[in-house]
Amino acid sequence: MTGVYSKNPDVVFRKIADEFLLIPVRQKAIDLKSIYTLNEAAAFIWDLIDGNTDILRMGERFTEEFEVEAPQAASDITSLLSQFEALSFIRKT
Repeated sequence: MTGVYSKNPDVVFRKIADEFLLIPVRQKAIDLKSIYTLNEAAAFIWDLIDGNTDILRMGERFTEEFEVEAPQAASDITSLLSQFEALSFIRKT
């Protein structure tokens, strides 16, 4: 599990009440059909994507925060990063 990711600057993260939202902003307009709701674990990972933190360290932080076993954390993080990458929300640096 290696690699470092950075966020697409055209994706805005907001916490509104108890909801975590990812909002793609395209050409200064918001496509309301493309707002994504994250659970607490996914929002935690989103916060760790900073262009410096590698996947291994994300896994360590995730297991500390959510008290899950390392193999499960690795699987969850890899799956989530793949989804974010497919949506062009992040890119591998």
